[in-house]
Amino acid sequence: MIVLVDYNLNQEAILLSGSIASGGWLDLVSIRLVTFVDIGLPKDSNDRVVWQFAQTNRMLLLTANRNAKGKDSLEEVMREDNTPTSFPIITIGDPSRVLEYGYRESCVERLIEIVIDIQNYMGVGRLFIP
Repeated sequence: MIVLVDYNLNQEAILLSGSIASGGWLDLVSIRLVTFVDIGLPKDSNDRVVWQFAQTNRMLLLTANRNAKGKDSLEEVMREDNTPTSFPIITIGDPSRVLEYGYRESCVERLIEIVIDIQNYMGVGRLFIP
């Protein structure tokens, strides 16, 4: 499973990727975190473009600050376009706490759980971690 990391979570993605690798999770599940730079998506892409990109490419989107303001907001896009086969958006509840080992490990465990059971989460819209 590829997880598209929102542009404002690049530092957190490094920490999360390290925890995924060092925790041995890659032996259990195929998961790769990619950034906007990795895939050539402009960092100023609006929520609609990001959501559509993630859906078209069958990716989870990991975010922290996508909002409900305007017709292209993530909330509006999910209301309009979410279907039972849409991949969920994963939102970190407190991204500043990813620096804390325990919080980061809880986020990783929840993310792995979602990836393993992805069929149970299709169409739910948004999930918060940890």
